[in-house]
Amino acid sequence: MSARSGWLDALRGLAALVVVFDHSSHTFMPDLRGELMPQFNTSRYGIMVFFLVSGYIIPASLERRGCVRAFWIGRLFRVYPLLLVVVAVLLAVDLLGLAGLRDFGGQGAVTVILAHATMLQELLGTPNVLLVLWTLSYEMCFYLLVVALFTVRLHHRSASVAVVLAVLAVVSAVAGAVLPVSALSGLVGTGPVIAFASIAMAVALCCASSSSPVSRVFGGVLGGALALVLVAFNGTVPVWEGLVILAVMFLGTAVHRAEHGRSTWHRVAGTAAVVIVCAVGSAYRYGDGHHFTRRGWITAFLLAGLTFATGWAWRYRRVPRPLTGLGAVSYSVYLVHPVLLAVIDGTAGRRHDDNAVLEVAFFAVLLPLCVLTHRHVEAPGQAWGRRLAHRSADQVSKSTDSSSDTGNDWQVRT
Repeated sequence: MSARSGWLDALRGLAALVVVFDHSSHTFMPDLRGELMPQFNTSRYGIMVFFLVSGYIIPASLERRGCVRAFWIGRLFRVYPLLLVVVAVLLAVDLLGLAGLRDFGGQGAVTVILAHATMLQELLGTPNVLLVLWTLSYEMCFYLLVVALFTVRLHHRSASVAVVLAVLAVVSAVAGAVLPVSALSGLVGTGPVIAFASIAMAVALCCASSSSPVSRVFGGVLGGALALVLVAFNGTVPVWEGLVILAVMFLGTAVHRAEHGRSTWHRVAGTAAVVIVCAVGSAYRYGDGHHFTRRGWITAFLLAGLTFATGWAWRYRRVPRPLTGLGAVSYSVYLVHPVLLAVIDGTAGRRHDDNAVLEVAFFAVLLPLCVLTHRHVEAPGQAWGRRLAHRSADQVSKSTDSSSDTGNDWQVRT
């Protein structure tokens, strides 16, 4: 593992551990959690670190490939194989009576499956089969926006996009624009929203991945519009927080662009200042509600930014192998731990007092299990995705060589 990428793995590993602690403390450390959360929202800290890392590397992956089709293939094979296995295991333990599925509010199986297939279920009025999947819905929205900017040749405007999203967030919070949970679904119905979003997303991905420049632009814009509408009108977190999440990811992109000479550090510093001020201002305006306390969210947000900045500053240093290894299995850690906790809660039950030994034992069981899922599910899926993406990029490149200008930085490349 090179030093240049080792720091990213270390941050992913740290973020995953913090999120696992946040969730497992419900079961093993309830007293500590009750004291800690008002001061430091550990869940928000972990996911904000994740979002900064994603923002830093995902758009770079698309630009490096230069092929939207290859990008989507790589993303799908990165995310879905493990997700399908974990959901299958969750269904199995439910059938065995070891854990119970979440209540889907009377939604049918087809509706729930279709919503989760888009990875936008959090924004489609459908409860997540795993609570942690809500963050993947925002990741998917980010992918759609990144592709949209790429297809219209505005991907170099990541700093400006971050600023616009952050300003909209604080305007939303200050204006008191508090929509009901899943407002759009409540207005027209969950089924129609899921059906429309599924069709729109399928069309967007197919068109954006085509060899036709017109189709690529149409698909990209359609996907980006879908993402913005869902975040603004159909989320379960406050609108301002959804916009802050997207702004944070584009801030990570701006850092990567400046590091590689495609932007200036003055612009990044200004962007970071705007995003931080708007995020903190929004949380202060909206905080102390049922979602979180002001202090806990703001502390977590600021520490996440500081953690990312520290990791970036040390990016050229060799990172110890255990930390990079933890980062490699971080996605497994993120998805597997809720299933393991569900089994424990469904059998032994949650504790009423703190037990640090059980907390440590939980990690001791979880991490080796995640090494196995990474080795036998994640890694093969990623390998298949890389092969298919490379083959697809070759095909698209050949079909566009005769009509494309190779001087454009958005040109399809292998």
